[in-house]
Amino acid sequence: MTNLFPNVNWQTMWDATIDTLYMTSISTVATFILGLVLGIILFLTAKGNLWENVVIHNITAIIVNIFRSIPFIILLILLIPFTRAIVGTVFGPNGALPALIIGAAPFYGRLVEIALREIDKGVIEASRAMGAKTSTIILKVLIPEALPALISGITVTAVALVGSTAMAGIIGAGGLGNLAFLEGFQRRNDDVTLAATIIILVIVFVIQGIGDIITKKIDKR
Repeated sequence: MTNLFPNVNWQTMWDATIDTLYMTSISTVATFILGLVLGIILFLTAKGNLWENVVIHNITAIIVNIFRSIPFIILLILLIPFTRAIVGTVFGPNGALPALIIGAAPFYGRLVEIALREIDKGVIEASRAMGAKTSTIILKVLIPEALPALISGITVTAVALVGSTAMAGIIGAGGLGNLAFLEGFQRRNDDVTLAATIIILVIVFVIQGIGDIITKKIDKR
């Protein structure tokens, strides 16, 4: 291993891996919650649905489309004042979290909306006919029926977040991206860049594998 990666400090690599896993896990959980809320609002306020409201639907859609369209590296820069205000710093893993979450949640929100649209409307109408409250329909019908697609969607989003953490590392967020850039690219230590890349690939494959297994387990079709 030493011969293959002579310039790699494995303790530093391990610390960077922990930072990447921290950023990915926290942002994935927050993205799932916020994206689920956005997706449900987009779905329920659309024409013909339970909370039909053109104004709220359009405002939410515009917000989602704006933040979904901004390139992540630009979003990082735009959110510097906001990040500093709520986190206290724009550096380190915590400094990357606001941009990671705000960048990924709208994307996942659209995936949630698409998943909810695929639900048979007859199931929703039957629940309404039995007098179910909207909260009951959301928790007992919409989310359970769409759960395989929701898990598949958050898996795709989590994989994208791993890439975003690497990009955030370039401006000092820490993690494997930061290590690959500072210790690998800038110092021309190609083995450091290669090692960081391999670990990122392993993380991606593990996330995708876990997501696929869970999706297959809960998909009753």
